[in-house]
Formats: sequence, structure tokens, C-alpha cells
Amino acid sequence: MEATVAERGQITLPKAVRDALGLTKGTQLKVELDGSRIILRKSVDDAISRARGKFALDGFESAESAVRAVRDEA
Repeated sequence: MEATVAERGQITLPKAVRDALGLTKGTQLKVELDGSRIILRKSVDDAISRARGKFALDGFESAESAVRAVRDEA
């Protein structure tokens, strides 16, 4: 796969890559340099922020109390 750098330094990631990583508009990517390589990483914070509020607490008063209960069972 290839991507071409546009006039303002933008690239378009191939659809197969976006789909495989679940990248959507607004997804934050971390950019790292490794010698002559560019490494793009999906931001963990971004994944967490999208998931926040999507899970039921099943009777727990807060996420912290749910985590404590699960840790006590382990």
C-alpha cells in the first residue's frame, strides 16, 4: 500500500488500514520518528474517550465501585 503526501503535508491512509484499526474522522494518532521511519499509533486516550459512557454499571453507583468489586473477586 502507498500514500502520497499532498501539498500541505497531508496523507490519506488506505481504506483497508482505516477499517482494520477502526480509524474514523477525528481519531487521534500519535506520530513518532524512528530513524527514517514514521510510526503512527492509535491514541489509547482516544479509544478510551470514545468508549466512555457506553457500558452499563449493572447496579454499581460508579465505575470505581464496579472496578473495586471485580478486583475483590479476582
